[in-house]
Amino acid sequence: MKRSRVTRRDWLKIAAGAAGLAGLGRPSAAPNAAAAPASASRSNFLIILADDMGFSDLGCYGSEIHTPNLDRLASEGIRFTQAYSAARCCPSRAALLTGLNPHQAGMGGMASKLGEKEEPGPYQGYLNDRCATIAEVLRPAGYRTYMSGKWHVGEAPEHWPRRRGFDRYYGLISGASSYFEILPEEKNTRIMAKDDERVWPEGENFYMTDAFTDCAVRYIEEHDPQRPFLLYLAYTAPHWPLHALPEDIEKYRGRYRNGWDRLREERYARLRELGIIRPEWALSPRDPEVPAWDDVADKDDMDLRMAVYAAMIDRMDQGIGRVLDALRKRGMADNTLVLFLSDNGGCHETVANRKNLHKRGTRAGEKGSFVAYERGWANASNTPFRWFKHWVHEGGIATPLIAWWPEGIKQRGILTDQVAHITDIMPTCLELAGATYPESMNGHPLTSLFGKSLAPVLRGETREPHPRLYWEHQGNRAIREGRWKLVATKSGPWELYDLEADRTELRNLADREPDRAAALHDAWKQWADATGVKY
Repeated sequence: MKRSRVTRRDWLKIAAGAAGLAGLGRPSAAPNAAAAPASASRSNFLIILADDMGFSDLGCYGSEIHTPNLDRLASEGIRFTQAYSAARCCPSRAALLTGLNPHQAGMGGMASKLGEKEEPGPYQGYLNDRCATIAEVLRPAGYRTYMSGKWHVGEAPEHWPRRRGFDRYYGLISGASSYFEILPEEKNTRIMAKDDERVWPEGENFYMTDAFTDCAVRYIEEHDPQRPFLLYLAYTAPHWPLHALPEDIEKYRGRYRNGWDRLREERYARLRELGIIRPEWALSPRDPEVPAWDDVADKDDMDLRMAVYAAMIDRMDQGIGRVLDALRKRGMADNTLVLFLSDNGGCHETVANRKNLHKRGTRAGEKGSFVAYERGWANASNTPFRWFKHWVHEGGIATPLIAWWPEGIKQRGILTDQVAHITDIMPTCLELAGATYPESMNGHPLTSLFGKSLAPVLRGETREPHPRLYWEHQGNRAIREGRWKLVATKSGPWELYDLEADRTELRNLADREPDRAAALHDAWKQWADATGVKY
């Protein structure tokens, strides 16, 4: 694989220095965070997070979906072939924001609902006071901090983004929502906010993906270019419900009439051609709970569902193009590090428990509908892997990760198989900003960062890898050490895989390598006990 090369002199010029005055507004700062010297060359950061998007859902990762803006970022930057999330929306968002494993930040499970009793601990459902967000550390270093999109790491007002270091915020505090409105049935459980106030979607043409893009563009247009910025753009797309605009759906209608079996084969071939996966990694079999496409009764409905899903990704990519155009118009694109990834793999869920939200007579994509694309298409989204969101087999945690930075990444179109984890984003930003992670914040000692900076990879160097990576979500659990991964479903036995030879996890070596499996299990258990993980 090609590797990027940047000279040490170039790198020092690009990444040197940081600092300035603390940002404006009410959010809490990190008073113990060290401010670095001011420098006009400090990097800006644009972190873009997709929601429930599978490993192979972008054109540059093997998809047929039209994603020219993300494909361009990939062709001019770095694509990671072995990047990982934390298996689900809330844990992954906590890990991204804090550089900690989700349990360390209080988000081992899902966000607590507004009004729920909150029990402190690894599963409390909001960011705790032993972690700092990227925004809380970068603000004292002179950065303006903006967020547009889905929060989902604390729904009570005292846990909202402005209380965790963001100068400005607009978006969905809660989880999944209609893209066209806040439904009357969910008015007490779905919260949108602008800064510190609750707001409601406005206008007949409101579409949530576009609203988040509009806000991000506005932040860029209004930003003082003399100061560096952090912009966290967290789309809800393509999370259910399947809602898209008619002109986008029309591009894909009929494209999926051949079904998920054919689609998985097509994507698998493209992934191999692109060098994203190795030829020796076999395509996993169709999920055992997914019927053969020939046995599907209503093929037209399922074609429509996947067309809407593709349209949602297409519209997100269009929005990313608008954000990049805004950066270029302000002359800020070249010195902005853009990182794009997903919070977990494709989602198998049926949303059958929300039947009351689906209006009779509506179809996928339309206002009033409330459906998902379900297990068969999710299996295709996660090509070539097994399992889905929630699980910690590769299908649940493998994510695309694109890094683009014209001034910092000199060689274009790079693939790297160096392993990256969602916790690495925080330390990467801090290193490039010249900011120091504090020992305490607001009188509370902070947990040391788990993540490791990706800056060496951006420089074209070989990074010292994580000794081990750990996962647990709703009883699903895993540990990766080098090429070896030990993994189990909630109710299943531990399985051992050699990911260099078999990343699609088809040849369980637990019986053949019992000592290795036992050692990895002991290491996972020690981590779990130290972190307060339930198992």
